[in-house]
Amino acid sequence: MSAEANVGVVGLAAMGGSLARNLAHHGNKVAVFNRSYGRTEKLMNEHGSEGEFFPAKTLEEFVDSLVKPRTAIIMVKAGEPTDAMINALADLMEPGDIIVDAGNAYFPDTIRREKEISARGLHFVGCGVSGGEEGALLGPSMMPGGSEESWKTLKPIFESIAAKAEGEPCVTHIGLNGAGHFVKMVHNGIEYSDMQLIAESYDLMRRGLGMTPAEIGDVFGEWNKTELDSYLIEITAEVLHQVDKKTGKPLVDLIVDHAGMKGTGTWTVQTALSLAVPVTGIAEAVFARGLSSEADLR
Repeated sequence: MSAEANVGVVGLAAMGGSLARNLAHHGNKVAVFNRSYGRTEKLMNEHGSEGEFFPAKTLEEFVDSLVKPRTAIIMVKAGEPTDAMINALADLMEPGDIIVDAGNAYFPDTIRREKEISARGLHFVGCGVSGGEEGALLGPSMMPGGSEESWKTLKPIFESIAAKAEGEPCVTHIGLNGAGHFVKMVHNGIEYSDMQLIAESYDLMRRGLGMTPAEIGDVFGEWNKTELDSYLIEITAEVLHQVDKKTGKPLVDLIVDHAGMKGTGTWTVQTALSLAVPVTGIAEAVFARGLSSEADLR
């Protein structure tokens, strides 16, 4: 396979597939690889006409299809799968090539990986990506760390796909090694706190004032026209207006009230504790999530 792609994506689940499509929509030539080829085929069958894709059956084929300095963005499960993929890519790459971890990673892991990969002459970039699946497709906010040199290659690629706010792309070079993932961690921690405040506001109106979900949804809708205007307030209003077709009950009453966690909020609180920085709102939000899944204790 001749080298034609200026960027590649490894891992084509919801986030990776959306990011690959976003890259292709903005004129990038995108190499794509997934460990199970079926997922690559699915992406090509459903969205292959949306831009220039270069599907690869093997990791070797994927690396060969990238122009130098090669840029590979990995969107695989955090932890051991990420380490395995980084090492497999590094074995096939050459000095000056760039590996970007765009998943949620604990920033000390990113610092460790950057140290190991830079010792091999490659660039390793931990990049926070915010906006979920929809953001990945239509324009995420991006927080890349890594070396200044890698940013020269990544800047035009990332600016092409990032969300725009006040005419500016929502991406900048955050700082060296783990800085990007550190900022994404704190960003998520703040979001935990936002969601806790929203939940408590709902609870006060529902149980304290005896309002219906739809009435509370109206209040959130009005709030969204003020300085509280935000994605979280907007979707809360939307959810509270939903009614289950089968039972006619408010949908919110049928959803199990156990909140899960992926780790970023907990990492924020642990890091803050180690630095003696008070993050009381975020800590309470993490504790509330933990308690939510302990139905018997509640």
